[in-house]
Amino acid sequence: MVKMLITMIAAVVISLPSAAQQERKFIRGGNDLFNKQDFEKAEVEYRKALDTEVKSYEGAFNLGDALYKQKKFDEALQQFQSLAQNEKDKEKLGELYHNIGNTLLAMNKLDESIEAYKQSLRNRPNSQETKYNLEFARKQKQDQQNQDQNKDQQDQNKDQQNQDQNKDQNKDENKDQNQDQNKDQQDQNKDQQNKDKQDQDKQNQDQKDQQNKDQQNKDQQQQNQQAQPKISKEDAKRLLEALEADEKKTQEKVQKDKVQAQKAKKMKIEKNW
Repeated sequence: MVKMLITMIAAVVISLPSAAQQERKFIRGGNDLFNKQDFEKAEVEYRKALDTEVKSYEGAFNLGDALYKQKKFDEALQQFQSLAQNEKDKEKLGELYHNIGNTLLAMNKLDESIEAYKQSLRNRPNSQETKYNLEFARKQKQDQQNQDQNKDQQDQNKDQQNQDQNKDQNKDENKDQNQDQNKDQQDQNKDQQNKDKQDQDKQNQDQKDQQNKDQQNKDQQQQNQQAQPKISKEDAKRLLEALEADEKKTQEKVQKDKVQAQKAKKMKIEKNW
């Protein structure tokens, strides 16, 4: 019984170096592939190392690097953040937050990357590379802010130009409309003036015709007056005396006829039938 126990313990002791060796073998293989920039195959080797040793820090860290090189940023970020949660060593924390900052920067999450670089420097304050990356991220943020401001200004200028164009267009439209209205009004005024002129011409012609007619009547009357014979005062007197003599004769004749009629009537009444 004792022998068997000893044998089992020996087997366990022998298996431990073998697992570690396998882990190292896969990590070395992954590193060779990584240096050859065959990041996809390097990822496979690092995962084999983690399958062999789940707690392999080097395997997990290098796996994050391989994912980053393949631009699998979400997976790489999760890998580095998962390691940072349980890590106590400041040097390793500095490295992890440096890579977290790089990944966030590649994802254009500038504010978060700046905070990650700051966290890295809190744990590893002498890292010149992290300081450089921090300043680079800050500059990127400033450039982005400037671009946003320029874009906003351009948008405002564009809006102002559109407003000015609309204003000019409305002004031109109003101008054209006013010109059309003025032209229509001028045409109406011209038509009215022509009508008034025609009416005035007709009125003048009617007046002229009436004047001509009146003049013709006047001329005719003058001609008639001129056509009548003129008599002297003596002739007029003799004519009047002749008229009076005729009138007297007529009265005498009427009186005589009246007397005769009475006599005839009287004689008729006294006749003996």
